[in-house]
Amino acid sequence: MLIVGAGPVGLTLAMDLAWRGIDVVIAERRETGEQPAYKCNQISARSMEIFRRLGIAPKLRDAGLPADYPNDAVSTTTVTGIELARVPIPCRADRYTSRNGPDTSWPTPEPTHRINQIFFEPILFECAASDPRIRILSGTTIEHFVQDERGVTAAGRHVGSGVRSSIACSYLVGCDGARSMVRKAIGGKLDGTPELQRVQSTCIRAPELIKLLPGKPAWIYFVLNPRCCGNVIAIDGGATWIISYTGADREFDSLDRDWAIRTILGVGPDFRYDVISSEDWIGRRLVADRFRDGRTFICGDAAHVWMPTGGYGMNAGIADAANLSWLIAATLNGWAPPSILDAYEAERQPVTDQVSRFTMDSAIRIMKQRCAIPNEIEWPSPIADAIRAQVGKEAYEIDLERQCCGGLNFGYFYDRSPIIAYDGEQHPTYTMHDFTSSTVPGCRAPHLWLDDGRSLYDVLGPGYTLIRFEPTVQASGLIEAAARRGVPFAVLDVSAPEARALYARNLVLVRPDQHVAWRANEEPSAPMELIDIVRGAQVVRTAHGLSSST
Repeated sequence: MLIVGAGPVGLTLAMDLAWRGIDVVIAERRETGEQPAYKCNQISARSMEIFRRLGIAPKLRDAGLPADYPNDAVSTTTVTGIELARVPIPCRADRYTSRNGPDTSWPTPEPTHRINQIFFEPILFECAASDPRIRILSGTTIEHFVQDERGVTAAGRHVGSGVRSSIACSYLVGCDGARSMVRKAIGGKLDGTPELQRVQSTCIRAPELIKLLPGKPAWIYFVLNPRCCGNVIAIDGGATWIISYTGADREFDSLDRDWAIRTILGVGPDFRYDVISSEDWIGRRLVADRFRDGRTFICGDAAHVWMPTGGYGMNAGIADAANLSWLIAATLNGWAPPSILDAYEAERQPVTDQVSRFTMDSAIRIMKQRCAIPNEIEWPSPIADAIRAQVGKEAYEIDLERQCCGGLNFGYFYDRSPIIAYDGEQHPTYTMHDFTSSTVPGCRAPHLWLDDGRSLYDVLGPGYTLIRFEPTVQASGLIEAAARRGVPFAVLDVSAPEARALYARNLVLVRPDQHVAWRANEEPSAPMELIDIVRGAQVVRTAHGLSSST
């Protein structure tokens, strides 16, 4: 396997493949130790579940902001001004135990973790580099590749020395960002909205700022005033901050950067800060028209780019990686035919298109909110008090939606997959914020805590798991069929009555990526047909009129 790009998505894909017994080479243009950009600022709960499975969640959880630094999201007139609304989110020291917050009742063993990419990417890199199945070629760019029915051959070049190399692999995956060479090479095009807004984003060092905060600190501030609106994110809980704001025209510096920073912070000309870097970006909504060509695939920003509302750019890419990893491993480990790979685009393209629309709609709502801030919002008067209360109420609703995205974590489903046995029941609808846990095939298997205190996800292995809620129901046919096909298959008996009510059937077959592949109250009459469907080897008409490949 060759992965182009050692960002968070490429590293996750490599570690997941290695966990499944696949040898991986990663080609990364940057040299080892080069600091990543100050970009992504949170790892979603669903991504943390994946990292828990890979055994690195504790390392990630121990990094970033100080353990006791509040993770709250605050709307305010300026960072040092009048607080309008606050969404309470526990600090990481209390993340597993606190019930004081709108996301603390989520059905997951791993809540969202607020952490900047400069802290978590080096951890991912270190873990990947220490895996004997992973080889990282730092300072190496892949210039082009060719493929046929037997494999892929890529041409690499060391950026510093210019030394060229040839890499032969079974499959190639482009995790090489929005300007992806791999996407362009397979003829993929990004479709959607190429520009919603231009955002100036500046990382600064300002150790005195935290002393000027009027109340309890927060992880993120949404600044709402009629002069200049923006966001401020605490990076290290002390001196380092990222400030983002709109208003730039075609050129990012068309808005006075220093004026905007001081207006958003609410500080005067005597306040001192140092610019670390400028991370300016363009808000878009783009999804590739294809995620695959033959033995070549794309993940992450190479496949989709959208507004970072709720932090779901990188996290959607990590979901891509977790989806693709087990499909590739199934073919290379020999228990599934190459036709199982058709599921990757069939599943991930519709979901990422839908998520892109959620995030765009939320971004437009935020843009409208910021264009309508009353001039009186900072005045000291009863009329201004009423205005602040109304703006604060609206801000809380928006902040809750984009910072506690339960739907984007747990609500999405695959409704047109060739390797899922649908039963005709409709999937529950979801929004960015709201979701309903469900075992309708294609949904994420609902999380539950077992009687011995373990998470269900800690028991699910790298293969298929048949969860049985009634021990008298036979499963021997499925066990035998899976064994004959070489499909990794385990049976897990769960006895808790509330679990049976949640799962709605006696038997629920969970895929290696923790999505439901099939369910019923008794074993199917043709178990081999079901096993062939879920491993991509059986032509089947689904409830949606789609068929898999042979």
